[in-house]
Amino acid sequence: MAHTPHHSHGHGGRDASGMRLLFTLGLNFIIPTVQIIGGLAAGSMALISDAVHNYSDFVAVFIAYVAHRLGRKGATPRQTFGYRRAEILAALGNTALLLAVSAFILAESVKRLAHPEPVAGGIVVLIASLGIVGNGLSAWLLHRDSKDNLNLRGAFLHMFGDMLTSVAVAVSGLIILWRPWYWLDPLLSAAVSLFIAKSSWSILRQAVNVLMNAVPLHLDLLEIHAFLEGLEGVKGVHHLHAWSLCSSQAAFSCHVVVADQMVSQTAALTEEITRGLHETFAIEHVMVQFETTACGQGELLGCDLGQGPAGK
Repeated sequence: MAHTPHHSHGHGGRDASGMRLLFTLGLNFIIPTVQIIGGLAAGSMALISDAVHNYSDFVAVFIAYVAHRLGRKGATPRQTFGYRRAEILAALGNTALLLAVSAFILAESVKRLAHPEPVAGGIVVLIASLGIVGNGLSAWLLHRDSKDNLNLRGAFLHMFGDMLTSVAVAVSGLIILWRPWYWLDPLLSAAVSLFIAKSSWSILRQAVNVLMNAVPLHLDLLEIHAFLEGLEGVKGVHHLHAWSLCSSQAAFSCHVVVADQMVSQTAALTEEITRGLHETFAIEHVMVQFETTACGQGELLGCDLGQGPAGK
């Protein structure tokens, strides 16, 4: 079997992502503390629910930071791929936390809708404005790293969602200053809870796909199959598998049928396959098993050794 990893772990050097997470962690402890005090003083369920959500973000960012640090550890004899999937587990845990917070906010909002209470609009606007600045800064800090990392994308969505929530709370506070529509506050809280739940779904789906070793969304096995069979010297390709090592690295393995030859003669083909898969499909980790006849029935996805010539 030819095994040619074509990737860089990037564990060395200054951990800028970790520093941004730490700074975000500090902001997400200070902001909800002020919001809770202001929400109690103003009698605003929207402000309190936003604060509870922000406290959950403090926990979420803490989990994200621990997973980020753990994910930078190298491979060990027991964890041969390292700890990169710790970030996927963190994303899954943070999503569960978000859904629980959404349910809590929704339940409290329904209670307040049935019995609206006076809300001090001025305090709501002031505290919500603080949330806009703090959450906006946190989202900006995490945005750079969120494109290729599911764990950090989850943290970014937490912050971006909080910023939008704070904007909505500030708007409701301004309206209440002019009109005593106290029902608007819990109604907004209910809308916030639904928004949080919706934004969590995509992260949950991606995290589950990684843990289930599903084919990464950006890959099509039929396209990869056609690409490999088009290479000179390849007679057939079967037993294809593609999965995610973490949210930013894909792995791939397959059986390749070639003419009977010395193992050393497959080196050039191995390099061509590895380079082609990396450049064309962004696959970082490639494993190829060469065969002179297809095992089993030569099926695209499987290799049933209990059937066919290879199983006899």
